[in-house]
Amino acid sequence: MAGKADVVDRIAELTGIPKTRVAMCYDTLFELLGESLSKGDKVAVPNFGTFQVSSRPARTGRNPATGATIQIAASKTVRFKVAKALKDRL
Repeated sequence: MAGKADVVDRIAELTGIPKTRVAMCYDTLFELLGESLSKGDKVAVPNFGTFQVSSRPARTGRNPATGATIQIAASKTVRFKVAKALKDRL
């Protein structure tokens, strides 16, 4: 499965729920995931994995084109840790 349309199609096919409702649930799920992460909450999906916000400190880097030293600002990113159940299936 590559994207939202593929996931929505597959869920609709397996459950018999109309695609419009599946798409609404899909959008709502990821909206709630984003809201929780933006508050700094950890989001655990059983048998799938855990999403959490992680901070990256400021650091010195190099501009690859010029070789000049640059300051890279601190930032936040989302980390994902795969659940053992999913890892065992791979």
